[in-house]
Amino acid sequence: MPTAAVFDCEGPRMSAEEKAFFRDVDPWGFIVFARHCQSADALRAHCDELREAVGREDAPILIDQEGGRVARMAPPAFPKHPAPAVFGELWRLDPAKAKEAARLNARLLGRMASDCGVTLNCVPMLDVPQIDADPAVIGDRAIARHPEIIAALGAEAVAGSLEGGALPVIKHLPGHGRSLCDSHHDLPRIAAPKEDLRATDFPPFRALRDAPLGMTGHLVFEAYDDARCATLSPVVIEEVVRGEIGFDGLLFTDDLKMKALRGPLDARISGAYAAGCDVACCCNFTMDEKNEAGPALRPLDGRAGARAAAALALLAPVERDDVAAHYERLDALLKPALA
Repeated sequence: MPTAAVFDCEGPRMSAEEKAFFRDVDPWGFIVFARHCQSADALRAHCDELREAVGREDAPILIDQEGGRVARMAPPAFPKHPAPAVFGELWRLDPAKAKEAARLNARLLGRMASDCGVTLNCVPMLDVPQIDADPAVIGDRAIARHPEIIAALGAEAVAGSLEGGALPVIKHLPGHGRSLCDSHHDLPRIAAPKEDLRATDFPPFRALRDAPLGMTGHLVFEAYDDARCATLSPVVIEEVVRGEIGFDGLLFTDDLKMKALRGPLDARISGAYAAGCDVACCCNFTMDEKNEAGPALRPLDGRAGARAAAALALLAPVERDDVAAHYERLDALLKPALA
């Protein structure tokens, strides 16, 4: 039985030490970054090696391929896609075209990923940005500023990603839109009262609560738990994510190496499991850090295992048609928003 973790490789390809570690630890899945995406052939070969290391042809492989400034598969090796905010701008001009464009864009992102062996894409981001939010965290990564628009276009992105052959991962539960700092570097604290969070931050996630996969955010929601960030808080996971929002899909942590978190890596992993997260995302760990993390990993069984199986069951064969016409249609749809 695989362990409830996702890992990556330090270099463009897997080292002998990493191969031995993955064979022994058997993580449920992997994640790839820009260093693994130098070309389509390189990424395909890397994905094949990762799956071979754990002996599972269906081992999930994740990527953050939002478009805009968050694109691991980048030009010139891969097509450029717009930032998510472009679809919100198009909604202002023509909601029907915005929905078509959001779905088509996610389908093309999913197709680009799945053509190379990547089966999960961490989109859509459903965070509702506030006026004073840190632009480095949110900015044009946010689909729009209104919850109902984010929910509508997010639903299209979920459907499109599935059509493209990549399972969508909604993020960052239960909402990163009020962050005043970047959780890669510091721990955001959210002082908003419950009624404001319920009215603004939670609705897009509640609307897409049936999505197969989700990811937490490393933020302290003081109204619920003023001591622990969402990823490490049983209160936030059970009362908010599973309760008020009603999300029952497989729940990933955000990157556990982010500086929003403190303490040893093994304690972060154990804390995330104890809080109710299903899978620990162990991103950019050195080989020493991988070895440190190993004893803290637990099997992906029980309810978490069932959620994982249900998500993977949604992957279906993709029609490998010529994408050129789809890119032409996307360009035509987006032209008014980019003018």
